[in-house]
Amino acid sequence: MALDLMLIALAIVLDPLPIMAFVLVVSSARGAWKGLVFILAWLACLVVVIAIVLGVTGGEPPAPRSPPGLAGLVAKLAIGIALVSYGLRRRHRVRTAADQSSAPAGGPGPPSPPSGDTASEMTATMDNSSVWAAAGLAVVLQPWGMVAAGAVTVLEADTSHLSSTLALFGFCLLASAGLIGAELYIVLAPQSAQVRLLRLRGWLEGHKEQAIVVICLVLGLWLTAKSIYQLTG
Repeated sequence: MALDLMLIALAIVLDPLPIMAFVLVVSSARGAWKGLVFILAWLACLVVVIAIVLGVTGGEPPAPRSPPGLAGLVAKLAIGIALVSYGLRRRHRVRTAADQSSAPAGGPGPPSPPSGDTASEMTATMDNSSVWAAAGLAVVLQPWGMVAAGAVTVLEADTSHLSSTLALFGFCLLASAGLIGAELYIVLAPQSAQVRLLRLRGWLEGHKEQAIVVICLVLGLWLTAKSIYQLTG
């Protein structure tokens, strides 16, 4: 269980979309406060999901071949297949866009590049938003497919063992590590942090599709393969 949780948390923290949005949040007016609210809402989602699962299981994992245990493995298999399918669809979309951009004269031209002022415009929009908008953004941007994989994995947690409790704590901490690091940076060195974080966001903007494809394929294949092994073992 612990290994699966850490891999899922690593996939969550490497997802570029939440950190890209978080950079705009902390770069706006009252960014440190909005960033803190964003992180608290983000953590609250993870904690609530874990609490619901533990409430259902009572903190005791189902027997390996019991109906609940088999249902959990089937659910993990379905999530793994869904992540692989999603990754392949995004990969196909990236290839299609690349083919269009290299089309000969008379064919469809390349997509228009984003304006250099896009980040500034979005930051200005965040300037006028409230801290509650930052909280809502954290909920919306949760990678819920990966969180669902974590929830199914938590079915195996035995809270009577300290190792399981530490694994759950580590999952929440690792899944939020990127956000916490950016928040600390903006608090300790606001001027340099804003410049560098916006530069990071620009880099992520150009590589987000590739990152999402790799993350979904790697995690999806791992969950699929392990679920099939446990179901047939």
